[in-house]
Amino acid sequence: MSYTIEKSDAKIGLISDTHGLMRPEAFDRLAGVDLILHAGDIGKPSIIRELESIAPVVAVIGNTDVAAWYPQYAKTAVAEAGGRRLYLLHNIDDLDLDPASAGFDAVIYGHTHKPTAHKRKGVWYINPGSAGPHRFMLPVSIAIMEIGGGTISVKHHTLNR
Repeated sequence: MSYTIEKSDAKIGLISDTHGLMRPEAFDRLAGVDLILHAGDIGKPSIIRELESIAPVVAVIGNTDVAAWYPQYAKTAVAEAGGRRLYLLHNIDDLDLDPASAGFDAVIYGHTHKPTAHKRKGVWYINPGSAGPHRFMLPVSIAIMEIGGGTISVKHHTLNR
């Protein structure tokens, strides 16, 4: 699956590991984004429909998703926004390419439920954390990525449990 936003500036909502729970606070934080990237473990198809009421959604399936529920989604996806290429998958351990060599500016993933954003070899690696049920003593979170003026910035938002 591939999706392109033509405008030069973009605000992208990053969400993962909803596990069937769409928190109203996540919904509120994502309001006004141009695109939502869901990095898997969606939990139930209605989550995608709810997110689509905010903005277009690019999603991948995670290890707990039933593939038959999401026939249009694969294990990886590509999105382009603000002239930047974004690679989406659920488990970073399944990354089977060199993002820098492949021309990607960011890799968005989930699975660990641990919010993180760091840059390595010029590529952002971003896990928005888990927006679903609270687990593993980690915060419940999403992230917002802003692309503009030739830069990428990422801010995590902790949600109420």
